[in-house]
Amino acid sequence: MKSIKVVILCGGRGMRLYEETEYRPKPLIEIGRKPMLWHIMKIYSHYGYKDFILCSGYKGEMIKDYFLNFEVLNSDFTVELGKEKKIKLHNPPPDENWRVTVADTGLNVMTGARIKRIEKYIEDDLFMLTYGDGVADININKLVKFHLAHGRIGTVTGVHSLSRFGELSVDGELVKEFTEKPHIKEGYINGGFFVFNKGIFKYVADEDDCTFEREPLQNLAKDGELAVFPHEGYWQCMDTYRDLQALNKQWESGKAPWKIWQGEAKNGKQFLEG
Repeated sequence: MKSIKVVILCGGRGMRLYEETEYRPKPLIEIGRKPMLWHIMKIYSHYGYKDFILCSGYKGEMIKDYFLNFEVLNSDFTVELGKEKKIKLHNPPPDENWRVTVADTGLNVMTGARIKRIEKYIEDDLFMLTYGDGVADININKLVKFHLAHGRIGTVTGVHSLSRFGELSVDGELVKEFTEKPHIKEGYINGGFFVFNKGIFKYVADEDDCTFEREPLQNLAKDGELAVFPHEGYWQCMDTYRDLQALNKQWESGKAPWKIWQGEAKNGKQFLEG
C-alpha cells in the first residue's frame, strides 16, 4: 500500500494562547524546545507515516521557514561566508525522511475550507487528518485498521476530557450526532486523529466560513458515515497557557505519555500487522 498522507491543520490564530501566538503560529509553540507540530509529526512517523500536508494560514511563512531550515535550526553549525557560502552541521538531527507539503490555505479561513483547499494534494482514496495542537499515545496502525474495517467515509478518534470541544453522541461504533458545543461533561469528545476517504470532500466547501466541526461533520454523522475510534489512553490539547505549562512539565519530567517514538519505528506499509 502507498503511504497514507497526513493532513495537519496549522492555520488558525489560537487566540486563547495570544501571549504566545502574537509572535508565532500555534503549531510552532514549543514543548521541550521542539514545536508542537514536531511532536505530532513524530507520533505519525513512529508508525511509518511520513508524508505530511500542512494547512497553513496565520504566520504561515514561519512554518515554511522552519522546514526549509530544519537541519540548521536543529543543529550546531559553522558557516563560511562569501560568494559560495558553506555550512557544516556538527550534530545533525536524525534523518526523519519526512516529506512535507506546506499549503497556504488562507488567513481568515475556517477548518472546512482549509481541508477543501488541499484536496488537490490527496492522490489516494485514504488520508489522515488532525489538529496542530493535540498529542496522544494513540496507536495509529490500529486507527487505520479500524477505519478500513467499517468501510465508511470517516473515523474520528473519541477521547475523554473535561473540555469545550465537539461532543460525540455514539451508538456502537457509529457517531449518531456531532455537537460542536457540548452541554454535558461526559462521554467522548472530538480528539482529532481522523481517517477519511475522499468522499469527505463532498461535505466541505471552498468558502472561508466553512467550519469542519459544524455542517460537514454533523451531516456526515447524520448520513451514518462517521465512526468513532475510542481512545482510552492519554490525550491532551494545547488550548490555553495552563495546557502549555502542563505539557512542558510532563516533557521535562521525562515521562511524556505521547513520546511513543523512543523505540524503533513501525512501518506504515505493514499497518495490518500493528
